[in-house]
Amino acid sequence: MTSGLRISWTLGAHGWADCTLEDHHAKAELTASYISSAPEEFLTAVARLIAGETETRAQFEAEPTAYRWIFYREGEDIWIRVLELRDGSDHDNKGTEIWSSHLGIDQLARVVIRCFDEVAQTHGESGYRGKWGEPFPRTELEAVRRLWHTHQHPQDT
Repeated sequence: MTSGLRISWTLGAHGWADCTLEDHHAKAELTASYISSAPEEFLTAVARLIAGETETRAQFEAEPTAYRWIFYREGEDIWIRVLELRDGSDHDNKGTEIWSSHLGIDQLARVVIRCFDEVAQTHGESGYRGKWGEPFPRTELEAVRRLWHTHQHPQDT
């Protein structure tokens, strides 16, 4: 399995963010616009995986390009594919795979939580809203954190 995954979410001009994915094998840079709920959709997809779903998706709109995340889970293993599409309504088979990785569910949860904790620490929630144009995805981030804790410590539930 791939290790060393890093995900960063960097706010740019108002309503735009860059998301960088990097592991030991490859790096991909995605763009997201606030016309869609990209961070909320991404965090919700990760939460669904932690909760046990075997396949889920998220999409970043980059006007007109789109980046589609496709997540598969089998046991504790996750396979992530990221497709670049000319249009967000295109079928998967029209996309170009720009990044893929295999990792464990715990590693994915840790990396995603760290990424959005860093964003909150860097900008604060009001600063985030000012740059992104929408509220910080606190509810979705805390759902990922709570589900991951439950996944790690099932005896506490």
